[in-house]
Amino acid sequence: KAGSKLDEEISSDSDAESPTFGGKRKKDNEADEIEETAQEKKLRLAKLYLKQLRQQEAEKAEEEALEEDLVAGRLKEDVVSAVCEQLQPPDTAAIRVLRGHQLPITCLVISPDDKCIFSAAKDCSIIKWDVESGKKLHVIPGGKKGTEAQHVGHTAHVLSMAISSDGKYLATGDRNKLIMIWEAVTCKHLYKFTGHRDAVTGLSFQKGTHQLYSASHDRSVKVWNVAENAYVETLFGHQDAITGLDSLSRECCVTSGGRDGTVRVWKIPEESQLVFYGHQGSIDCVQLINEEHMVSGADDGSVALWGLSKKKPLTTVRQAHSNHGAQGLEQPYWISSVATLLNSDVVATGSHSSSVRLWKCGEGFRRLEPLFDIPLIGFVNSLKFSNAGDFLVVGVGQEHRLGRWWRIKEAKNSICIIPLQRTAAGSAQPADGS
Repeated sequence: KAGSKLDEEISSDSDAESPTFGGKRKKDNEADEIEETAQEKKLRLAKLYLKQLRQQEAEKAEEEALEEDLVAGRLKEDVVSAVCEQLQPPDTAAIRVLRGHQLPITCLVISPDDKCIFSAAKDCSIIKWDVESGKKLHVIPGGKKGTEAQHVGHTAHVLSMAISSDGKYLATGDRNKLIMIWEAVTCKHLYKFTGHRDAVTGLSFQKGTHQLYSASHDRSVKVWNVAENAYVETLFGHQDAITGLDSLSRECCVTSGGRDGTVRVWKIPEESQLVFYGHQGSIDCVQLINEEHMVSGADDGSVALWGLSKKKPLTTVRQAHSNHGAQGLEQPYWISSVATLLNSDVVATGSHSSSVRLWKCGEGFRRLEPLFDIPLIGFVNSLKFSNAGDFLVVGVGQEHRLGRWWRIKEAKNSICIIPLQRTAAGSAQPADGS
């Protein structure tokens, strides 16, 4: 078929030229004919035709892939939107409490397979826990101030922690400006990153990579390549100490800027940043819900939902954990931590209001509605949902992770594992391949 088409094109090309084009056109064509034989022309046209066919096939494959992505996206949205409707308030008797740190818990992470928890505290220690048994698998003890040269580990409050998405590396940051990299499986110390000029308050690995982002009270964000043990670059923009940081699969991260009143999205390849304004107090924590939305909490008691395409919050809940204090002197409870169940509509917030509160994001992330409270006494300094979404881990302390403004004596410095119960319909597992 292709051959006959080419023959037709060649025969039509060899017909006499129209007289309207004049002698110049004839001469040009004669010159072309001398330069290109019939065989060469046939070969050129065949190549051109094949190229067109390949282009059409590529466009068709691209359209099919895009359609598949859209369908998968819609299915994922349908699945995750139903998560909060399935969630039930947990039985308080089923909450497990793990004790091991002497001072307030400041940060924690869950391994990608949901089998281990890593926690750190103001006692400078790091503990690896087994989720199923609740036992300690490994303890990296904290050292005394002044023993930095000989001690393998932290000698100042550990304030931040991150684990790579393949579960290979654990990163921890402390008040002493240091970032330490550990082998997550064995808890073996690998190396130390220096460069920040103040406390390291936020760490996050870009998903699917070993690229690490760090944030500090020195107002900068730094980028590191952990696999290569290398520093990459520093980003500036915040006008006050950075208090939190998060990232997902894209080559960008989000930060909360404390008293400068901004949340920022850093686009690493473009070396640019987007600035978001909304809270009236110090913004102390931020987490991405998905690649397009995030949630933040502030010491004015507010929780805000953001879309990355709008500079103002999509919705803000004031006094999210109500108020405390004598009549006429009421203050809102500070929001000390936020967590999101990735790619879902469920958000958790913590304060020192004696409870962790779970929220549902309304349609289009334009509303934030309370689901239920989980009673917990103490400062909720860290919150993390398991990757499968079947439990929530809470790091509780007698003090706030960044200071000693209050002390709740009756609180226990501990890790709490809260099972998330779902309705019978929600607990059914999908069949393989569905």
